[in-house]
Amino acid sequence: MKSPIFDYLVRYGYKKVVLCQNGDVGLRAIVAIHSTDLGPATGGLRMWTYDSEADAIMDALRLARGMTYKYAAAGVNLGGGKAVIIGDPKAQKTEGLLRAMGRFIQSLHGEYQTGEDVGITLEDLEVIHAECDYVVTLPEHAGGVGPIGPATAVGVQEAMKACCEEVFGSPSLRSRRVTLQGLGAVGWPALEGLVKEGAKVVVTDIDRAKVDRARRELGVRAVAPAEIYGQPCDIFAPYALGGILNDRTIPQLRCKVVCGSANNQLAEERHGDLLQKRGILYAPDYIANAGGTILDTDRLLKGGFHRDRAMRNVARIGDRMREVIALAKRERIPTYRAADRLAEERLQMTRALRMI
Repeated sequence: MKSPIFDYLVRYGYKKVVLCQNGDVGLRAIVAIHSTDLGPATGGLRMWTYDSEADAIMDALRLARGMTYKYAAAGVNLGGGKAVIIGDPKAQKTEGLLRAMGRFIQSLHGEYQTGEDVGITLEDLEVIHAECDYVVTLPEHAGGVGPIGPATAVGVQEAMKACCEEVFGSPSLRSRRVTLQGLGAVGWPALEGLVKEGAKVVVTDIDRAKVDRARRELGVRAVAPAEIYGQPCDIFAPYALGGILNDRTIPQLRCKVVCGSANNQLAEERHGDLLQKRGILYAPDYIANAGGTILDTDRLLKGGFHRDRAMRNVARIGDRMREVIALAKRERIPTYRAADRLAEERLQMTRALRMI
């Protein structure tokens, strides 16, 4: 981290950070709670290998703040939180580790609710649920809505159409050249949706088996991960990890739109300004990728889960993206700042109502 952690917490208004460890099962984890203004802090649990503990803490912090803004902008009555487990999910994830994590989350008494993220599956969350009542993302047989990746992909596609309408004069994705980075739980259904719409897609992923499958089943072209940024295209679509829009990658981009599901795509806020200066329309990640969250939390509404209602709300992501674009143009500010403003207005309204 470039600055002391408490300075960062104060600057961005975090509520708390909890460090969790259990040496018996090899658990080292962080729970970051940014805000509970709109409701319990909610966000996925990620398991990943980090270069340092400081990197893991920063990832949890940035993701938690992103969830606050995502829920606020999407009209969902939840706060922002995130948890990360430090470790290789393919080699170090065990039942004991997951159950220990569940007990830590339970000890927060509902202040933080968890869900699916990178390195954690629905099956893993079912194990955590054995120790913890505060699990939002679950398989259908365990009372959840099942996989949320497809709904996230639908929402991103709606945001993408709004961007195309602004930049190219039509929302159609037919014949649009799209470079798609990442073929995971959201990237794969996103690829299927783009191909169905008639887009011309180039893909990349660090997992060669996923790339080979995309070539074989969907007939798309693929490039090496490092080559994806410089591909000439209409839309660059990041569906992997965050921080990929930075000083090194932005100068390589040969696109008119950036729109994908990866969280925290901007390495720093100034990179949103840099995209604007280069004439690239950026769909703020937490606006575009809210579909899975909207689907997943619909069951918390009165009357329980209604898939049709949830998917109608997912489809409204396109309208929200149009609001962001309109505000950015009106105020002559980058789209990431316009999105923040919309979210902050809702948060401020909630705080004001509590004072009445």
